Amino acid sequence: MKKLIILAAGLTLVLAGCAPQLSSEKAVKNDSSTSKKETQIVTKNNISSDYYRTILPYKESPTRGLIVSNLNTRFDINEMEIGLQRIATTKYNSEDYAFQEGQYLTKGTVTSWLNRKYSDKQLKEKKLSDSDNVGLNPVFNGNGTDRNPIYLAHILEQNYLENKGDTVKLNGVMIGLAMNSVDYYQKESYGATYSTPISKAKMKEEGRKMADTLITRMRQMKGLSDVPITIAIFAQNSKDAMVSGSYLSYATAKQGSSELGKWDDLDESFVLFPSDEAKSDHLDDYNWFKSFSADIQTYFSNFNGVIGRGFYEGKELKKITIDIPVNFFGEAEIVGFTQFATDMVAKHLPSSVDVEVNVTTTDNQANASLITRDAGSKTANVHIFDR
Repeated sequence: MKKLIILAAGLTLVLAGCAPQLSSEKAVKNDSSTSKKETQIVTKNNISSDYYRTILPYKESPTRGLIVSNLNTRFDINEMEIGLQRIATTKYNSEDYAFQEGQYLTKGTVTSWLNRKYSDKQLKEKKLSDSDNVGLNPVFNGNGTDRNPIYLAHILEQNYLENKGDTVKLNGVMIGLAMNSVDYYQKESYGATYSTPISKAKMKEEGRKMADTLITRMRQMKGLSDVPITIAIFAQNSKDAMVSGSYLSYATAKQGSSELGKWDDLDESFVLFPSDEAKSDHLDDYNWFKSFSADIQTYFSNFNGVIGRGFYEGKELKKITIDIPVNFFGEAEIVGFTQFATDMVAKHLPSSVDVEVNVTTTDNQANASLITRDAGSKTANVHIFDR
């Protein structure tokens, strides 16, 4: 399928066919314990230093699909995975390591760890032993005002394999603990849903207790006794949120150790534009976003509004993702509007920020065009999709 690509510096039009071929892959032997020692392939190219090459044939995690049912929104699902990789880049150089989905935690294991602990009475009634009491969430004590919340929503595993010569070997495991920022529950099996907010301090406290337990358990698993394991605490957002939650802190158990080292706190957040939070906490960014939105709004009388999601490290905006839904009636409209939107990106959006603008059609939510610009660049890359 062909794409029309517009380069913003001068708006040069280029008609592109098939994607360029990548360099040849590299055959390697996998020395990790989950491998059958067959020859595998490491992809030669990665998109950037922020991403890892992968191992082929691609091995899906045994917990595949569990994250979708356990987390509240697609925003949280994406950030839990990508954010954990972002933390991994601080420990494992993407030039020397390849990524693989987690291969050690099974769906049954994760599900059982997400359960509540059993009380002594419940153990006796169910005729279970202490070894069966593996749930990490607190004992159920009723749905009154002193209810024990469900703190832990999901456990995500990622594996990082070091590439040396013609072999790859597991040399890093990343574990994400998704903590609930809101505990949802019903007092009966039907009826109203109640909610209790959980503070970031409490999420950190409970997550760190669980992390200590997880390290001990994982060290007893075949293949994980002698590799570095990092555990990161992720605060997922509420069910009605239009931005994701973020990682709060992480700590690493060094090779062979069953004790986590010092916890490093993260100051990351996602902010919706426009919103009261953006206006009160990031006024300068709020103002240029409003100016951008106002100019965009002048193009079409049937315009539906601009939504932005900003990623912050501390008070510094690092990336803005903008969605523009428009009711288009033809290809020429898409091309014209995309060129105009590209001009507005150059006019209003600060050059220090990574930019992604998604233009979609309101009739079927299909992608119409994509505008991207890297921080520090004066040139935006624009793709107009065939429909």
